[in-house]
Amino acid sequence: MQRPFTVTPYALQTVDGQKTLGFLFTSTGKEKTVVSIMHPREMSVTHYLVPAVLDAGCACWVQGPRSIGNDLRLEHEIALLDVAAGVHHLRTLGYRNVVLLGNSGGAALYAFYNQQSRLVPAERLAHTPAGRPTGLGEAELPPADGFILVSPHPGQGAILLNSLDASIVDENDPFSVDPALDPFCAENGYDPKTRSARYENAFIERYRAAQLQRAQRLDERARDLIERKQAARRRLKADSPTPADRRLAAHAPIFQVWRTDADPRAWDTSLDPSDRKVGSLWGNDPFVSNWGSVAFGRIVTPESWLSTWSGQSSRASFALCGPSIVAPTLLLEYTGDQCAYPQDIEAIFNGLGAVDKTRIRVRGNHHGMALERGEPPGREVVGRHIAAWLDERFGES
Repeated sequence: MQRPFTVTPYALQTVDGQKTLGFLFTSTGKEKTVVSIMHPREMSVTHYLVPAVLDAGCACWVQGPRSIGNDLRLEHEIALLDVAAGVHHLRTLGYRNVVLLGNSGGAALYAFYNQQSRLVPAERLAHTPAGRPTGLGEAELPPADGFILVSPHPGQGAILLNSLDASIVDENDPFSVDPALDPFCAENGYDPKTRSARYENAFIERYRAAQLQRAQRLDERARDLIERKQAARRRLKADSPTPADRRLAAHAPIFQVWRTDADPRAWDTSLDPSDRKVGSLWGNDPFVSNWGSVAFGRIVTPESWLSTWSGQSSRASFALCGPSIVAPTLLLEYTGDQCAYPQDIEAIFNGLGAVDKTRIRVRGNHHGMALERGEPPGREVVGRHIAAWLDERFGES
């Protein structure tokens, strides 16, 4: 049963002078535990788990990043300053326990924050993968007391690496295709009538290797663009910079990454089987999602590519950050998830450093919706598990 609540907005300033917006939900105003929900590029004030947190007798903090709805320039190292502002604010409000609830991409963001918060300032990352100073060494990064991971994926770089269409030949031509690597042709196992596939193991091996090669090429492209800009800036300090140097030094390049919805597991559900339906998070027609305008990492800067979307360079991943999570942790897995697959969840859970860790599987898709008509939405079941876990660990209900 939903408790009456009040909500208070807060505009916070980060240590680097930017703004981040948060909303604090409370039922009694006397809660000792607060659960924080945040995503690196979304503001979910009406997140479906807020009622569950309140029903557990805890306060709930929902925070947005500095650039809501726009990850064009998202660098995860800088986003940690937004997280820090929120956690610091909650500590100043007097909460005894701060639990970080990471849903989807918010899970890897919080894992990255936790990793850096557990380091002494001098050991924190000083620069982004593109070379930008992070300011993490000068920031206060209050640690968390617990973690809740709901439908977590391995990290945005990791899921994009698995979703890159390996058959693209020319990054400047979205229609260029190497037929031997095309996951959406009948010769390689795709059936256009059913929009599903059965791929041979040999094809998957070639495809995964080619995905890695494409990711490496995109990394090289991003680093080349950054080096051109930095070289022009160095020339500005010389005696006779040219107008071209001035323009290049000020230029902020943006490029498109086409065909980023081609993970074979989305179309061949015999690969890492689960309750999921055929298709990706974006739908079941790969020709719409893979060549369309809406998909992961479609428009990026060199800086955001390297920090967020590169499976090679991004540090915001559970593979790198999971072992640093030693506080009590609850992981909730949706069995029909089309974004985080069973082997991904297994690796995340096994990689957590916490001794007190719990994994629960619930029927539902990535957003916690029911898989079949007539069954309860997974998000409702997950909410009950969260309330019980919070009550047991932090005694607020």
